[in-house]
This record gives sequence, C-alpha cells and structure tokens, in this order.
Amino acid sequence: MRFAVTAILGAMALASCTAEPEPLPDPGPIAVYGNKQTFEIAPVLLAAEHYYPGEAYVGMGSIANLVGAPPVPGFGEEGDADLATNAETQILRYSVENPNLRVIMTVTEGLYRIVARRSAGIESVADLKGKRVATIPQTSAGYFTKMMLEDAGLTFEDIEAVPIVPLAGMTEALANGEVDAVAIWEPESENAAQVLGDDLVVFGGEGVYRELFNLNSTAENLADPETRNKIVQFIRAILDASEEVRTSPERAQALIVESGEFDPQDVQDSWVHQGWIAAVPDDLLDVLEVQEVWLAEQADREPRGREELATLIDTSAYEEAVALGPRGERE
Repeated sequence: MRFAVTAILGAMALASCTAEPEPLPDPGPIAVYGNKQTFEIAPVLLAAEHYYPGEAYVGMGSIANLVGAPPVPGFGEEGDADLATNAETQILRYSVENPNLRVIMTVTEGLYRIVARRSAGIESVADLKGKRVATIPQTSAGYFTKMMLEDAGLTFEDIEAVPIVPLAGMTEALANGEVDAVAIWEPESENAAQVLGDDLVVFGGEGVYRELFNLNSTAENLADPETRNKIVQFIRAILDASEEVRTSPERAQALIVESGEFDPQDVQDSWVHQGWIAAVPDDLLDVLEVQEVWLAEQADREPRGREELATLIDTSAYEEAVALGPRGERE
C-alpha cells in the first residue's frame, strides 16, 4: 500500500511539473505613447509585444498625449494615453500647466555625447567656443549641451546652436562642413561619428548629465483602480522586458529597427549608449530641481521649489509592480 501511495504522489508531482502554467489574467487594453524613433523606447516596445498580458498599443507621441495637447506635426498621433514616455525635460515643461502629471519610473538612461570634427580645431569641449553645434536647444539634448559647456567654463551663448529637423540632416550637415559638432541622441550621434572617420573627437557626458527617459502618467489614471491595474501590469512587463534587453537584446533591436526604420548595424553600434535600468534613480528629484531652473529661465517664470517638484513623482505603482516579481513572457 505504501508503494502505491508513493507512486500516486510521484505521479501527481510529475503532473504538477509538466502542467501548462496558468495564463495571466488580461487586465485590459492599454495605450502608451512615445517617440518610436528613439532607442530608449526599446523596453516599452518589447513589453507591449511580448510581456504585457493584454493588448498594448504603442503610438508615436509624448507626454502631450496624456494632457490632450495637440501633437507636433509630423511627430505625434492624436489619442488619449494611459502612459507616455519622454525625457525628464518634458514633464517639467508640461507640468507647469498640468500639475497632475506624474513620473512613475525611469525606463532607460540616454548616455549622450558630443561628436565633433577634430580638423575644426576641436580637441576639448572648451574648443567649441564660437563653433556651430547641431542640437535642439529646447530638448534634453540642448540641456546636455548646456551642462557640458558649463562644465568646461562656457555658456550656451558661446556656441552657435544650429537646430536641424529632421535629425538625419545633422549628419549630412556635419559631413558637408555646415556644422562643426553634433549633440543629439542616438542613432544620429553614431551616424555623425561614422561620417567623420579619423577626424572624429567625442566628448561623453559621464558625471555631467544623462537623460532620464521616464514612464509618465497622471494622478487621475493612477487613482482609477482599473487603469492603475493596467499600469502596474505594464510596468511589470517593462521590468521583465528590460531584463531581456540587458541579456539578449536581439528582439528589442529588431523592434527598434522596424519602428524607427533604422539600419540594423547602426542600431547594434549605438546600443551601448543606453542604460537599460528600469528603476527609480536616487537622484530623480535632484535632476528635476536643477533642470527646473534652466527651463524657468527659458520661459521667463519663477522656478518651482523642491517640495512642489516632489509632487510630480509617484513611484507607488512601480513599487507594486516590483512586488509582483517576474511574470515571464506572455504565452
């Protein structure tokens, strides 16, 4: 009898090991917007495609989709968002009129760099004085340029900033000698570096600035139980997707190639210039506080204080997602 019971228990144990795992409950469809022509969005695309246990739509857009602002022509799509990605610069801009915006977590760190032409007499950042630098002053790339210049004892006014859109025109302008340097996110930094060849000099921003590519929502979305559950589940999907991006980036790279219509080799060459952290940085509020002063000057307004800026950060949904533990890839 003892052997029969043992056999039955063994069979049950084997069955439990080989049984198909229960599918995760579908939390419902979620709409996420962001710049699909940036590498930083890779974990979001992978999360939507393979890890979120429901239908996930990722549209071309920004924080503007969270507040009903019209999209930039040629850049964004109309549509209400549950979540949106953007560099930290943009939540500071939009939250002046929309204090209900919230930073939930940082998906990716953008490790920016200045790519310059050595033959233009540039051997250090200080040598950019009087030079033509392709960048977009109102963006995180413009703020990065400002911080790099100040670290070298210069100001933004010491250079001739040349905004070029579409961004691919920056590489062309550098190749044609119309600008002396480029300060922008990937893959244009990599493209610019490649056209310079042996004439290349690069200045990285380590210890000066890195972009915080954040996941954002609104206080209203986070307060609604149904929407909040979708948000928590999507954050969990980003956490799981980010682990794949760090260890086996091939699928994420393929999604970036498709979404941005990039050359696969350019994507691989530029991959190291992102930090796939999927976390809440300890200095998130510090970064917002310092950058707020710069943005307030641009808008000719008084900067908000640290206490007010702290209300823009709500990591509670992120903490719930972390507590869930790894959920694995969607069946």
